[in-house]
Amino acid sequence: MLSQDSFYRVLTADQKAKALKGQFNFDHPDAFDNDLILKTLQEIMEGRTVEIPVYDFVSHSRKKETVTVYPADVVLFEGILAFYVQHIRDMFQLKLFVDTDADTRLSRRVLRDIGERGRDLEQVLSQYITFVKPAFEEFCLPTKKYADVIIPRGVDNLVAINLIVQHIQDILNGGLTKRQSSTYLNGCSKIPSDSSSRPH
Repeated sequence: MLSQDSFYRVLTADQKAKALKGQFNFDHPDAFDNDLILKTLQEIMEGRTVEIPVYDFVSHSRKKETVTVYPADVVLFEGILAFYVQHIRDMFQLKLFVDTDADTRLSRRVLRDIGERGRDLEQVLSQYITFVKPAFEEFCLPTKKYADVIIPRGVDNLVAINLIVQHIQDILNGGLTKRQSSTYLNGCSKIPSDSSSRPH
């Protein structure tokens, strides 16, 4: 499993100073090293072992160490803007958009940023209002149309998750042709949804 969060760009001194004050937009497409994402995914698809950057969200910088990822039959790539860049989006064989309501998204972010990243509530809420929510509406939400499957209620939707797991297992076992696979996904993509969270 790979996370888009691992591929944040290396910040300049000025950008890092803004980030430490909660004034840098990490939810903008330009915040990610999309060239490195594309190169890494291409190497994975070619069966190569790759080194994944480790991002420090406290200091807003890449660590010196990396994580080694070996070739696998199934690779999951998740992130808020995973579908934004077409060259990257076109590499995915199955595109999932996990649907979660806005209140749940905000509460999870508050708990994560305070508990794991050492930020105070005022900074978290200010960043959410200034950057996160507008970027979600401008950049993330429009990519929902590229999803093969939309999963309402996120991780609470065990029925949808189990169907996807079974579908992937069927493909690995040679139980579904490409045409059957496409039909199945198109049917699932019609599941009704409320508000969106992030693509996978």
